[in-house]
Amino acid sequence: MHLSIRIASSLLLCLAMLKAEGTAKRAKNIILFLADAGGLPTINAASLHGYGDAQKLYLQSWQNVALSDTSTASNWVTDSAAGMTAIVTGVKTHNGVISMGPDTVRGKQDGARLKSILEYAEEHNLSTGVLSNVNIADATPAACYSQSNDRRKFGEIFLQIFSPRFGDGVDVVMGVGRKPIYDAVAAMGKNLDEVARSHNRPIYATLAEVPAGNLRPIVVMDKDISLNEAAPMALRALSKNRKGYFLMIEWDAHTDDPKKGLDNLVNFDKLIRAIASMVDLKNTLFVFTADHSFELRSVGGKRGDPLLNGLEEWKKTHAAKESVQIPALRVGRSHTGEEVVAAAQGPGAGLVRGFLPNTRLFHIMMSAAGWKPDAR
Repeated sequence: MHLSIRIASSLLLCLAMLKAEGTAKRAKNIILFLADAGGLPTINAASLHGYGDAQKLYLQSWQNVALSDTSTASNWVTDSAAGMTAIVTGVKTHNGVISMGPDTVRGKQDGARLKSILEYAEEHNLSTGVLSNVNIADATPAACYSQSNDRRKFGEIFLQIFSPRFGDGVDVVMGVGRKPIYDAVAAMGKNLDEVARSHNRPIYATLAEVPAGNLRPIVVMDKDISLNEAAPMALRALSKNRKGYFLMIEWDAHTDDPKKGLDNLVNFDKLIRAIASMVDLKNTLFVFTADHSFELRSVGGKRGDPLLNGLEEWKKTHAAKESVQIPALRVGRSHTGEEVVAAAQGPGAGLVRGFLPNTRLFHIMMSAAGWKPDAR
């Protein structure tokens, strides 16, 4: 009798969840926040470092949380290329490969060209953008707008901005890596500024150079772009489209240098909070995740003591490439293969729950937008 009641209750709950998902409001806008190497240990440490207590980050207040597997088509530990490809295309591939299928041989043979969430957005006439405080032609942003059998082919990757497969291509591009990108294009026998001018899309060297009213700016700086300045600029441009937008923002959270990495994640979290005050949350899906985790562990420390006590003293007596060992932390130099946090809020966020593969985040974003992936 009691078993029958429990079964009936479970069935009713499942039906209610399915009904809720089926009638959920669609997301007009999608913003994907990607903390490069920002795994669960780093998120925990960032809160302790930034606020002296656990679970004080803005993203740690979100109710829709899952643990996302980051393995590749061939390895348990991913790099950013394979990790981001899975997130934005729904297909696992090999390390070093940018939005191409597992039939790709890195650096030697192209595989199936995968269609990213950004390209679906372009196909549906939304505005699109990619922002990063690292090389804008490298793995994470590149997986959104290009396909390549090797993440190091910066020239080949960046030039795809000017020859999109869908729509008019990515609208807002802001990041760093100016010299390696220009050098890579020159090695292909092309002048990047001439290519850009031929498409009426000059490449600005600073954010300040972007003319007011330019809704499709490309900014490639040498280094140290301020995402706090770039993000509002991008949102102003993208929000002009009444149909909506897709925006990916990457902030490096590698903790080879623990202070720099943890500061980065704390500042990224502050930016996410600020963006939440700039956009229409009723119509915007926020997704936060990492492409992979990193070798950082909290092994000690006490309330009231700075998490990084002893770090400066350690640096004076150890080489930069050594694993960091201070009272509260052990920090290595490698990516790791455990699940990472995926968190969401806004329309469609309810599907982010439990344990899931990173490929499901693509389908969650597609579902939130009301789109169906092409048959493969």
